[in-house]
Amino acid sequence: MRFLRVGPAGSERPVVLDADSVAHDLTPLTADIDGAFLAGGGVERARAALAEGALPHTDPAGQRIGAPLARPGKVVCVGLNYVDHAEETATPAPIEPVVFMKAANTAVGPDDTVLIPRTSTKTDYEIELAVIIGRTARYLDSPDAAAEVIAGYAISNDVSERSFQHERGGQWDKGKSCETFNPLGPWLVTPDETGDPQDLALRLRVNGELRQDGHTKNMIFGVHHIVWYLSQFMVLDPGDVINTGTPAGVAFGANDFPYLRAGDVVEVEIDRLGRQRHALGQA
Repeated sequence: MRFLRVGPAGSERPVVLDADSVAHDLTPLTADIDGAFLAGGGVERARAALAEGALPHTDPAGQRIGAPLARPGKVVCVGLNYVDHAEETATPAPIEPVVFMKAANTAVGPDDTVLIPRTSTKTDYEIELAVIIGRTARYLDSPDAAAEVIAGYAISNDVSERSFQHERGGQWDKGKSCETFNPLGPWLVTPDETGDPQDLALRLRVNGELRQDGHTKNMIFGVHHIVWYLSQFMVLDPGDVINTGTPAGVAFGANDFPYLRAGDVVEVEIDRLGRQRHALGQA
């Protein structure tokens, strides 16, 4: 199944797409797609309601698509998690996952405008596979146990301001947490429809030019390992999002790609998870 939220920002309504891509109104089951919905068995209830024909058809065509998850609890990010990205930044491959946080309110819709901060000189893009947690995870016994706590997957663009991140001292978070810096979606795709999370191609274009062309098989730490690993250090709650790293091709890498500017258009796609298209504006 694929879950999405449509409508004006702050007033989105929940929708689910069935196996035939027919849209159904989810409001008979829930007011929104959030941590409470996931924790309360919302995915399973939606599946049952579809099987029973209990959800009315709806037509989201022409409506704005919001982030597929309302009010993420926290956004946990993993850095330098692709071999080629570590190489392009001249950084040794990490022995353990590099972990940092991104403000939860950075999440916006997949086609919403991304705002370049007022003093930015190095706003960058990072296509990433996002994991959405559906059950509480603490001290998981093994990476194999991670599959039981994953509600689904989505596309994330971990937009980053590199001068804030690397040249202003302190933690990376201030280069990662500017407003609109995490376009998410269009869908939350359940694991059965996503398939193997280590078998997904990722592509990002800026103004039509292919910048990133990667594959999740090249992750240093796989999805299930990351979820297991994080659960040893923090409690993962339903509605939390994990950004799992980006492949090579970012502007910060050794490739002479320019940083983003107002008026640029970024297009992002991951196999079976849909597409994003967002323009850059000025804050």
